[in-house]
Amino acid sequence: MKNILVVLSVNAEHKKLLEAKAPSARFVYSDQRNVSEEQVKDAEIIIGNPPAHMLKGSENLKWLQLQSAGAGDYTAGDVLPKGTILTNASGAYGLAISEYMLGVTLELYKKLHLYRDLQVRSDWSYAGKVRSIYKTTALIAGLGDIGGEFALKLKALGAYTIGIKRRDTAKPGYLDELYMMDKFETVLPGADIVALSLPSTKLTNKIINERTIGLMKQDAIIINVGRGNAIDTEALCDALESGRIAGAALDVTDPEPLPADHRLWRIKNAVITPHVSGGFSLQETHDRIVAICADNLEAWLNGRSLKNIVDLSEGY
Repeated sequence: MKNILVVLSVNAEHKKLLEAKAPSARFVYSDQRNVSEEQVKDAEIIIGNPPAHMLKGSENLKWLQLQSAGAGDYTAGDVLPKGTILTNASGAYGLAISEYMLGVTLELYKKLHLYRDLQVRSDWSYAGKVRSIYKTTALIAGLGDIGGEFALKLKALGAYTIGIKRRDTAKPGYLDELYMMDKFETVLPGADIVALSLPSTKLTNKIINERTIGLMKQDAIIINVGRGNAIDTEALCDALESGRIAGAALDVTDPEPLPADHRLWRIKNAVITPHVSGGFSLQETHDRIVAICADNLEAWLNGRSLKNIVDLSEGY
């Protein structure tokens, strides 16, 4: 009998779906806060994101299915027992996060953040001219499910779309141009919208910094929904305060959570949200995560290949 530990938040319908895929297995349900080391050590399969430190020495563990798209601490060399397969939930988040990205792009372009500030002060004032996505050039760095969905939406609204990927693949129809990461700085100066949905790697760490910000258009905006360390926060603050770039929308920050006394909170052309564009904010995302877990569970038990296997050496 397989011991399956589920630390992913699930409702009755989710449990029914998972258990139908493995009717002879023993399911144990917990959560990230209350899961015990004994439960983790007993599990052959874990669905969800248990505390990483509990996985060390889990000799029974054969497969860890994450509820997140990012693998983070789970790819560290001493966390997973040797031979453990790690899979993520890539593919579940594109709908919700791309809509968030579109929303904050329009918020900055239509100055809705400024009008909200005026509303709080009961101030019936004009905040100035606005912009349109139509005929802009958008640079999307990271073209997984999230970046691809955002590029598709921008293309539908009349933007010229340029994609940056880690691997050389065929160009999808929603992109006008496609390049590898080594061309990021080459195409950056032409972008009106710079959207980052990148994992945390040595290659992506502080890819937006004082020097690369200096390459950007003065009226460009930055959107980051990947990992906070893709941006040098202090360099970004300097650029926003000086007017070197027009605005930024950040669902992830470095550090995270953003300290209450950090100056970024008070910069008027910064839109900040507390890492909520994904997660379970949208029920459809939650359902998609469970569906990915269930499909992989069925594949595992039937000896088929799993989806979304993480390369531990690459971190994604």
